[in-house]
Amino acid sequence: MKAAITIVAVAALASVPLWLRDPYLLNALITTGIFVIGAMSLNLLLGFTGQLSLGHIAFFGIGAYVSALTSLGFDVGLPGDVRLVHAPWPPIVGFVLAIIIAGLCGYFVGLLSFRVRGAYFVIVTISFAEVVRLVALNWVELTQGPLALTNIPSIALPLPGFGELTLRTKLQNYYLVLVVALIAYLLIARLVHSHFGRAMRGLMENETLAVSVGIDVTRTLTIAAVISAAIAGAAGSLYAHYIRIIDPEVFAFINTVTMVIMVITGGKGSLAGPVVGGLIFGMLPVALRPVMAPEAQWIAYGGVLIAILFVLPQGIVPSLALRLAKRRRRRSPAPVTLAETAAKEPA
Repeated sequence: MKAAITIVAVAALASVPLWLRDPYLLNALITTGIFVIGAMSLNLLLGFTGQLSLGHIAFFGIGAYVSALTSLGFDVGLPGDVRLVHAPWPPIVGFVLAIIIAGLCGYFVGLLSFRVRGAYFVIVTISFAEVVRLVALNWVELTQGPLALTNIPSIALPLPGFGELTLRTKLQNYYLVLVVALIAYLLIARLVHSHFGRAMRGLMENETLAVSVGIDVTRTLTIAAVISAAIAGAAGSLYAHYIRIIDPEVFAFINTVTMVIMVITGGKGSLAGPVVGGLIFGMLPVALRPVMAPEAQWIAYGGVLIAILFVLPQGIVPSLALRLAKRRRRRSPAPVTLAETAAKEPA
């Protein structure tokens, strides 16, 4: 049943460019899709291990800058009158490097913070995001600081025997984001349904019991952080090559808050939750913009958020799934006992 719903949802999303002709709305869907990928990566930590990362945008931004600098090239000075020169590489290489380096940063943060319990992971992630933002802002020779990196090339896919396909149009980028989002979704689904996924959920539900059966807490959480950061880095790379301009504002705290809202309202710990929550709160500002003043838009945004959490406290997907399951149980006939069967038989 779940597989059929997933197939129908993917088919519906794939058909959007066939009937949606408004480039503005298509652009909004592309950027929303990129943040949905980021929200899915955050859900892997928040929803399946119970670890809240309030600096998750750091991995997104690292992916964006790594991919942009790889494809643009750079020439920076290092201590000792040494210059580091890098010639531009194909954007697809930058995409791969963004995943790898963001994952390594996730390993570094996880190694620092998961050896202790409590709110340390939250504090470390916030601090890490702020440090990375300040580096991007002040290392002007490398990142251009507030002037931003511009003219970032679009991603080009190699086609053996035919050269390469440069993804410049909104239609091409829409399907690129959809494919990456689907791969991320399937990867996370495979992970959470594996033995490793059961270990993650066990740590979230009862850490003491999980440790007693041999689960390595630090190793499990660190691996989850690496995979989560790598997926966020992929989303950041897509963002940089689609927008084609990147500046330190990509590390803004509001972007992390947006991802958290997508996860919580959609339903943390559910695979489809970040997708549903992401589409709602990614497209809601677009729907409100033509009919409301900016101040009223924020009020309406907050009102919708509060209403959803009040009516569906577990999130949209888990709450609706629970109500559907209860309705099915009410409709199904009660099982007939042996005593009732014997009583109905003729004497």
